[in-house]
Order: sequence, then C-alpha cells, then structure tokens
Amino acid sequence: MGNWNHEDVLLIGGHALRSRFLFGTGRFPSPAVLQQALEASGSEVITFAVRRVNLESVEDDSVLQHFEDRQMQYLPNTSGARTAEEAVRIARLAREAGLGNWIKVEISGDHRTLLPDPIETLRATEQLANEGFIVLPYTSDDPILCRKLEEAGASAIMPGGSPIGSGLGLLNPYNLGLIAEQSSVPVIIDAGIGSAKDAAEAMELGADGILANTPIAKAQDPIMMARAFRLAIEAGRLAWLAGRIPKKRYASASSDWAGSLFETGVSAGGEQ
Repeated sequence: MGNWNHEDVLLIGGHALRSRFLFGTGRFPSPAVLQQALEASGSEVITFAVRRVNLESVEDDSVLQHFEDRQMQYLPNTSGARTAEEAVRIARLAREAGLGNWIKVEISGDHRTLLPDPIETLRATEQLANEGFIVLPYTSDDPILCRKLEEAGASAIMPGGSPIGSGLGLLNPYNLGLIAEQSSVPVIIDAGIGSAKDAAEAMELGADGILANTPIAKAQDPIMMARAFRLAIEAGRLAWLAGRIPKKRYASASSDWAGSLFETGVSAGGEQ
C-alpha cells in the first residue's frame, strides 16, 4: 500500500490531486503556524475568501504571499455573497486578478446559521460553469439539490456536515452517504467538522475529500491537528475502499467452537 497516495488520486476539473484534504487558511494565530500546519496537512489546495485578498496587488497580498514558494491550487471562495449575482461578480474579479478559474461558491442564506441559499447557489453554479469556471458549490446535505448542482455543471459537490464553524460533526450521515453514492463528481464534505474522527467518518461514508479550517486553526495545537486530519482522511479512505463488515444485531465469534479445548463430546445419547 506504499504507493496508495499516488495511485488513488482525486480528480477535480481534470486536475489530479494526491491529497484529499482541502485546507482553509483563515483564523490561524499567526502566518508561521499556518505555514507549518499546511505542511503537516499535506494539502495541495488552499481556500480563502476573495474579500480578504488585495486583488489590485495579488503578488504582495498579506494572505497569499505566504504561499508563493509552494505549488498550491488556489480555491478562492465567494464568502460574503448573498445572491448569485454577487457570487458571479466575485468569481470574475478573482479570475481577472490572476487567481485562476477554480471557485468555491458560498452564498449564505441566513446570518445566524450561515446555511447556504439553495436557489442562489444553483443559479450561480450554472452561470459560472457556463463561463468556464471549475465550480465547487458549498451546499446543504440535500441529495436532490446536490444532483441538481451536478447537472448544472459543478466539478465537485461540497455538502456541509453541520453549520460552518460549529464543530458539531456529521449531523446527517445518512444523507451524506446517499450524496456520495449518487454523485459522479467528487463529494467534498465541508463545514461543521470538529475533529479527525469526523473526517474519518465522512471518508468511510464514501466522501472523496474533506475541507476544513476552524478545527485546525482553533485547535490547541494546530500543527498536530493538521497531521491528525491528514492521517484520518487517509485512514477513512482506505477503510471505505477495503469495505467494512456488515452490522449485526448479535455477537459473532471470530473463531468456531469446533475443536475447542473445552468441547465435552457429550451428546444427548450419553457419554462417548
């Protein structure tokens, strides 16, 4: 299994990734900790809010300058957008500034829960896909909506496990499993993951990858947590590929009683 990472690549928009961990860059205590956590994560994709970037001078931006020595795939997001029109405008600005044609569509429909607006997200996804963007929409865990987003041209689907930054984990594993089962594009679980355990569980459900920020950045040791996520994602992927045993209501011995040292040989007919 030593070559597993090289053979089992994640394909998004024709781009092959060895790591299945997409890395959020906000909320870290310092740029140095961010750099070390990113190194420990093994991630090849970083996401950031376009509104946090100086689009007039991307090469000198306070966020992006820390990644100029790394071969990273940028995934700018439209955080802060409330409508499809706003999200499309943000995506166009990011591409014109040289940030590439990958975009994470993130359109909040509620200021308290930050849950995505399904209608606006679908509209933005369709328009941006038609304009040649590699679109990764952040969405709810609705299997029907996820199918519609794929039909609209999404290159990957990003359902949330629970509300952004909540750390509540996977509130609806059943739906997430259905989404992974039905999708022909990668499914990246995004939002609400609180620990490496949640990441492993999502991967065992059949997810293709994990996007996480807050559980790394706000951990007591972000660098150690980044490594924990990396290992959990790999372990969950391997477990899903290996195929788990079915769940049973009662116990099932791992070895037969036949040949037991304590087998008496006594039958209904008396001593043998």
